[in-house]
Amino acid sequence: MTDITTHQASRRRLLIALSITCTFMVIQVIGAYYANSLAVLADAGHLFVHNSSLFIALIASSLAIYLAKNFNEGYQKAELIGGLINGCLYLAISLIILHEGGERILHHHEGQGAPVNSYLMSVIAATGFLFHGAAAWVLYKGRKASINVYAVFLHSFFDLISTVSTFIAGVLIYLTGWTIIDILSSMLIASFVMFTGVKVIVSCIKGLLASKAKMPDVVDIENSIAQVEHVENVHNVTVVRREEKLVVGAHVVLKQHCTKEKHDEACRLKVEQILAKQFNIIESVLQIESNGCQH
Repeated sequence: MTDITTHQASRRRLLIALSITCTFMVIQVIGAYYANSLAVLADAGHLFVHNSSLFIALIASSLAIYLAKNFNEGYQKAELIGGLINGCLYLAISLIILHEGGERILHHHEGQGAPVNSYLMSVIAATGFLFHGAAAWVLYKGRKASINVYAVFLHSFFDLISTVSTFIAGVLIYLTGWTIIDILSSMLIASFVMFTGVKVIVSCIKGLLASKAKMPDVVDIENSIAQVEHVENVHNVTVVRREEKLVVGAHVVLKQHCTKEKHDEACRLKVEQILAKQFNIIESVLQIESNGCQH
């Protein structure tokens, strides 16, 4: 179970990564203008959506508690809605780049294509490799603590590879003088962005449809477990949905005499039975200890 402290650590990593990638995005937009490179502009558009996904992930992590009585449920809904918005942004950016690429191909065949500054294009790509490498390193250290951080880490890694392809395109233009390579490279990036956008939208719609079934209230679960004989109190209750199955995590504190009499396993079984009978939950992660226990 991912607790609120872990979410806070994840937010710090996401915020650092966001500041790094936003800085480079500004550099890309300015560089794309002066280099007249559609490939660099396409990469900047891709990075814009990537930054928006980071920003939405931060909002989801910060405001999830206000979206539902259950922190995990609210976080999941916010994440899915944010992903749906990002998927639409992916489609919009990719369509704009593909349209601009088509226009440039027509002008290129008519001999009206503007020259591309391949040197500046390669320098921007090389700089992007450093920026994306730094962002990926920050996220890599926290990838095991949060699935959200892990997903953004993978995105940063693919951005790292994208800078390599742009750098190679710049070198090829410099060696051959074929400016159409820039257009083809941009349309290749846009196609990848479109594919990713469609995949994200489908995944988020499926997730939102699957989450329509209301999750049980944490307070109701706490009250039910607290009524079990020998239970002193219950706290840190979490409810998550994994592959359409509900999983409950809880810290159950037993009365001291209960543990002394070795009734802890019997109490665990009783709690599991209540979860299955009242809430139809058959999977749980329960931490059992006695009142006043120091370990």
